[in-house]
Order: sequence, then structure tokens, then C-alpha cells
Amino acid sequence: MGGHSHWAGIKHKKALTDAKKGKVWTKIVREITMAARTGGGDPGANPRLRRAMDDARAANMPADNIKRAIQKGTGELEGATYEELVYEGYGPGGTAILVQVTTDNRNRTGNEIALIFTQNGGNKGEVGCVGWMFKSQGLITVAKSGAPGEDEVMSKALDLGAEDFSAEDKDNYEIYTDPKDLDKVKDGLAAAGVTAASAEIVMKPSARVPLGEADAQKVLALIEALEEHDDVMKVHSNFDIPDEVMAKLG
Repeated sequence: MGGHSHWAGIKHKKALTDAKKGKVWTKIVREITMAARTGGGDPGANPRLRRAMDDARAANMPADNIKRAIQKGTGELEGATYEELVYEGYGPGGTAILVQVTTDNRNRTGNEIALIFTQNGGNKGEVGCVGWMFKSQGLITVAKSGAPGEDEVMSKALDLGAEDFSAEDKDNYEIYTDPKDLDKVKDGLAAAGVTAASAEIVMKPSARVPLGEADAQKVLALIEALEEHDDVMKVHSNFDIPDEVMAKLG
């Protein structure tokens, strides 16, 4: 079924790096603010806000910070005016890349994102150049360690309405859903004794590009540089890095 990208493991390592640099709180605050602005301040009626608040708690963010971020989103407190944008481009090895940002200055951010692409062997493209390759999906990852067997997890997920399942990642099961079904499937799995390591909305590529060691190293460097930018919320790509290549890259 689904292709593998080792994305979950890469993102986990990256999240730890970001946390050490203090970036993770800033990005979560922006996500909470945007979620509250677009869907209201009640997490019970706003799945995006509920997921952002879960991320905040996982990052040990104080409740007062979460409350203020929500109030800025609903207009109860003054704050910067952010907008959400998606930049598209190409990376080494013919990879397609989508960059989701939240910014208060689109011209500055656009120029800086273009520079990051150029400095890392890629190039920022026009709107629509690669977006057609991606589909919005819910992604639930379940750590294989401590979870039931593959057949049981897959059966439970599909019974709950999941659209796709992959066990190709060596550490995690990957379960894809319609975005609106993400929380239903995650909560149903939890009720059946299968705890999700993460649950988020991603842009899933229709096809993947296999990379050798040289291009894999360049693509990961580009993605890391993009994710270091304060305005970047998520980066999506269609690369496929085989296990043996990832092992060489560490």
C-alpha cells in the first residue's frame, strides 16, 4: 500500500533538535493562533486547535502560553497578523517540495525561502508547479515497539475508516486517513489499545522519487535548512530513501 520515506523518524530527530534551539514553542504558538483564528477557540469543536494544543502539552508549554495564543487567534488579545502560505519548489534528484509557512511579511519570507532553495541545490518554483503531486491526508504513526502485530493494527485501522496502511518503515506503522477522519481513527485506535505516536495532516505525494546517497544527503540538508526558518511550519517532499542509504547517513 503506502510508500515509505522514513519521514517519521527524520521528523522525530528534527523535533528534538528544534526543541534544543527553542524553536518548537514559537511554531506551536503560531499554529494555535492560526487554528483559533480559522476555527474558533473551542478545541472541542476545532480539531486543528485540539491537535495544536496536544503538541503544546507534549512540548511542555505552560497553560498560560496556550491560553494567550488562543486569545490572540480569537481577537481577545492583540497580536501579529499572520497569513498561511505554501511555497513550491524542486530539490536535488528531481524531488518535489512543498513548504507551509505562517508569516507576517510574505515578501521577506518568500525571498528567504527562495534563497534557502538556491543555497542547497534546489530552486523555488511557481505556484502549482509541484502541488498537483500531493494530496492532503491525515497521517497517524504507531510505534511498532509495544504495539499489536501488523495484521491486527491494519485491520483495526481499516475498520475505523483508514484509507491506506504501510508497515515499510522499520520503526513505525503509517496509517493514512481522509483529513476529516483523522481524529476519529486515532481515537478509535486508542480505544482498541493502539496508541498513536503522532497524528497530523500531511501532504502525501502520488509517487515517490528514490534517492541514492549523494542526493539523499543534499535533500535532507535542504529540508533541514527550510525547517530551521522561523516561519516554516511543515515541509513535505516525495523522496524515498532506502534503509541502506539512511544507515550510511546515520
